[in-house]
Amino acid sequence: MKREIIKTLDGSTTIHLPDWDESYHSKHGAIQEAYHVFIKNGLSLIEEKIVSILEIGFGTGLNAFITLLEAQKNNLTIDYTGVEAYPVAVAEALEMNYLDELKAKKFELEYKKMHECIWEEKHVFNSNFSLTKRKQFFQDIQDKKTFDLIYFDAFGYRVQPELWSTEIFRNMFESLKDDGILVTYAARGVVKRSMQEVGFNVKKVAGPPGKREMMIGFKKI
Repeated sequence: MKREIIKTLDGSTTIHLPDWDESYHSKHGAIQEAYHVFIKNGLSLIEEKIVSILEIGFGTGLNAFITLLEAQKNNLTIDYTGVEAYPVAVAEALEMNYLDELKAKKFELEYKKMHECIWEEKHVFNSNFSLTKRKQFFQDIQDKKTFDLIYFDAFGYRVQPELWSTEIFRNMFESLKDDGILVTYAARGVVKRSMQEVGFNVKKVAGPPGKREMMIGFKKI
C-alpha cells in the first residue's frame, strides 16, 4: 500500500495512506491530537505516580514519545507497552519531525532508541520510562488486570471496523486493572455501544481540533 509523509495543520508530520484516505494522526494536528486525547484526557486522569500503559497502535511512536516527555516533566514512573501488528519502518519513523516540533532535540537518542530497540523485550530508558514493543494482533492480547491506562489509537472505524469490535474491547477491559481507564479519539455510537457492552462506563468529552467529541471508558468493578 502506498505511503506518504505529510505535514498536518500544527506543523507536525504523519504518515498518510492514499488508498484508504487514512492517516496515522489527525490532519488537523498530529501533536495537538496526541496531547489532547492521550495526555489531557488520559494520563492526567491517573493519580498515581507509577503508571502502566498499553498503547493499541504504536505506529510512529508519537504517543510513546510524548508520554516519555511527560514522565520526565512530572517525575512519573511509566511502564509502557506498545502493540503494533504492522510496525512502521525505522527509517520512516525517523523522518518524522517530532523532535523539532516538540523542541525535544535533547531526547533524540531516546526517540531513536524507541524505534531501533528490539521487539518483545523490555527496555529501560531511565528511571522514569521503560518500553516494551509487541508485534501482535489486537485480538490476541491476553493480559489480565495489567494496565492502569490504555491509549486506544487504532486506524479508524471507517477503514478497519474489526478493530473496534466488542471482542477487542472485551480484551481491553480484561487487560485493565480495576478502576483502569481507556481513552480513544473515537466517538461513534457503534464504538460506544461495544465499549458499554463489555462493562465500560463511557464518557464523551470535547475532541481535539477538527473533531467535536472523543470518548473515555472507565472500568469500575
